[in-house]
Amino acid sequence: MIKSTEADSHYDALDQMSVRELLENINREDQTIALTVQKTIPAIEPLAEAIAERMQQGGRLFYIGAGTSGRLGIVDASECPPTYGIEFDRVIGLIAGGDAAIRRAVEFAEDDFDQAWKDILEWNPQPNDTVIGIAASGTTPYVMGGVSDARKNGLLTGCITCNAESPLAALVDFPIEVVTGPEFVTGSTRMKAGTAQKLVLNMISTTVMIRLGRVKGNKMVDMQLSNQKLVVRGTRMLMKALNLDEEEAKSLLLLHGSVRKAIEASGMQ
Repeated sequence: MIKSTEADSHYDALDQMSVRELLENINREDQTIALTVQKTIPAIEPLAEAIAERMQQGGRLFYIGAGTSGRLGIVDASECPPTYGIEFDRVIGLIAGGDAAIRRAVEFAEDDFDQAWKDILEWNPQPNDTVIGIAASGTTPYVMGGVSDARKNGLLTGCITCNAESPLAALVDFPIEVVTGPEFVTGSTRMKAGTAQKLVLNMISTTVMIRLGRVKGNKMVDMQLSNQKLVVRGTRMLMKALNLDEEEAKSLLLLHGSVRKAIEASGMQ
């Protein structure tokens, strides 16, 4: 049975299309993705709830993947600390082939069924941890082996794949199957499948961080002040929350190091 992500593109003679035709046809395919993800919300919800509950008890979230899928997990994990002020080792992205594979493909790394669990073991996994395997194909050995061993050792497991009834989905507690169909360039799952995976990862991590209290109202009150743009953003938050002028708000922010701590220090909860 051929995977839907490997099926022939709905378009042919791409090399004969104008730039405008290429752009419009890629965009036409991309417009289907959000609606496809919407259909999977009933599958995403219980996984997000379970992750939040475990992380409230000190658990961590691991993403494992190869190639584009692995890189997407690393991007999502790496953005959680600066955005939400959570410790860097609470959301962890692992990629087949190690960090070198972030920029350059490591040949056959994704074919090692046992390596992902070895990579997780370096982080001393605990029962409250969760492992999400990310694989557009739903057949990547690195990911399948990782979630299989994680589940055997009592960790919560989920997956994000873009094919229906995949072997990967059968190995986890909470499968998420976003069936995006044929790619514009046949088999190029960095396109629609990758976009769908990114959307689901955004939904999971954002929902979990909000449930962990890392957002107040609609503001990132625990964000790290790692550049001037974020200092300006934090200053504006305090100006509005505490009715301060810009200079007072900025001084208070820099003194306490975060919007939340500045608000708490002012006595406003």
